[in-house]
Amino acid sequence: MPYKEKEIEKQYYSIGEVAAMFDVAPSLIRFWETEFEHLSPKKNKKGNRQYTPKDIETLRTVYHLVKERGYTIQGAKEMMKNKQVQTRDKMEMVESLEKVKAFLQGIKAQLNTKD
Repeated sequence: MPYKEKEIEKQYYSIGEVAAMFDVAPSLIRFWETEFEHLSPKKNKKGNRQYTPKDIETLRTVYHLVKERGYTIQGAKEMMKNKQVQTRDKMEMVESLEKVKAFLQGIKAQLNTKD
């Protein structure tokens, strides 16, 4: 899972920080802004984007739909428009299951090394 989930500590993040979280180019983040109306980060006096934790959650949903689930941009837009809560719940369930899977694989590896 390329998205590097970490505790959200700051009020605003730069585009470089956000791109690093998702391991994508900043240009892809800017492109997604033009395509998804829910993405509209504030800009400071210099014009630099300032992403809030809410913006990052929206990006996480876009990333999941487009990069992990393989939706087209149009398909992801429709999914977010029609089923935003359901999509977020499914995403959280998948992440939860991936953590359980990793935990069980770790236990299995430990048991195999004891033989």
